[in-house]
Amino acid sequence: MEPVIQGGFTFESFGRGLLGLFVVLGIAWLCSYDRRKIDWKLVGGGLLMQFLLALAVLYVPFVERLFEWGGSIFIKVMDFTQSGVRFLLGPYADKTGSAGFVFLFHALPVVIFFSALVSLFYHWGIIQRIVSALAWVLRRFMKITGAEGLVVAGNIFLGMTESPVLIKNYLPRMNRSEIFLVMVAGMGTIAGSVMGTYIGMLGSTDPQARLLFTKLLLSASVMAAPASVVIAQIICPQTEEVTGKAAATEQKQHANALGALAAGTTLGVKLFVNIAAMLLVFIALVSLMNYITEGIIGRYTGLNEWAVAVSSGKAGGFSIQFILGLVTAPFMWLIGVPSPDILPVGALLGEKTILNEFVAYSQLREWNEAGIFVYRKSVIMSTYILCGFANISSIGILLGGLGVLAPEKRELITQMGGPALVGGTLVSLLSATFIGLILG
Repeated sequence: MEPVIQGGFTFESFGRGLLGLFVVLGIAWLCSYDRRKIDWKLVGGGLLMQFLLALAVLYVPFVERLFEWGGSIFIKVMDFTQSGVRFLLGPYADKTGSAGFVFLFHALPVVIFFSALVSLFYHWGIIQRIVSALAWVLRRFMKITGAEGLVVAGNIFLGMTESPVLIKNYLPRMNRSEIFLVMVAGMGTIAGSVMGTYIGMLGSTDPQARLLFTKLLLSASVMAAPASVVIAQIICPQTEEVTGKAAATEQKQHANALGALAAGTTLGVKLFVNIAAMLLVFIALVSLMNYITEGIIGRYTGLNEWAVAVSSGKAGGFSIQFILGLVTAPFMWLIGVPSPDILPVGALLGEKTILNEFVAYSQLREWNEAGIFVYRKSVIMSTYILCGFANISSIGILLGGLGVLAPEKRELITQMGGPALVGGTLVSLLSATFIGLILG
């Protein structure tokens, strides 16, 4: 069920969008290690770049068609994946299709195929060349170092532990500000290998919905690149000697293309199992917490009825989602989320931060189909808010990955885990606020 109100430009929504930008940047400023050293010219360049990207995605036909073309490629790859699923499941694949969207069969297998393709393209040097071109744009526009540009651009396509491999030879020499940017960029972006899973989650089996969410997720991933630089440079500005020029590491990790494809497939299988197990455990954990808060506390204290009344019937009771939404609702209003939807959008942000974005996207799909959201703008902003790896468990993943690549920096990386989580969250919120401001 689609939201009933499409929304439109109003001075109130525009004013709240501007207020949201100041709030997001203000939180980053309050968290800054050295406010006097912030390069506001660099910050301004990054904000301008992000604003132009958001404007182009929404209102420039050529750019919109470009993202839709990229989205159609993603969807085609998802269709190719389903050919493999049909071979494995035989007649049962058609039965799962007729039953509607089944996450295990329609979304998760995409991770394996995408992982194999990324490994193959990396082996051929395609990803390195695209990343180097995007890094050049970032360096010219924002005056960041070569290594920083490479890792930020790499995060548009790769994960937070794969992208630093592009600059693994430079990591031991990077200073605190550069290392922090690597961490924030990893937290604030998503990997191409899991983007197909999000598309499958949000679009289900509806071709138009899949194309829409593909465009939104692709643009969110691109917009996160300049946003990562902005937030990281405010929180941890550059005060030391920099690494200077850098080139992407291109040495062959596999003997041939088949070896790269096999290695990518093996990694994809590990991701498949990890994501499936993680979702099973975390969604079950949410049910357990809801049993405590709603089934016991809310039932015997009257808080269930209060939650239903406060949320105008959107909350079924005193659930963990309602509590998270209540805590973050004022902030959601500040960044421009329509007032009737601040509770569910806030709950999604809370779920993403405490659990992970897979659980949050699954909840977004469920609520969107149930007609919980009044405004279409809220669904779009939520897609951007959740588009990133900034959650508590990712701190450990990031520390483990970077610690192996740069053991000399392990103590520094450990100290910056918490601030990087805040920075990664602000990156996604900054992109969502720009989109909300332009949508009106």
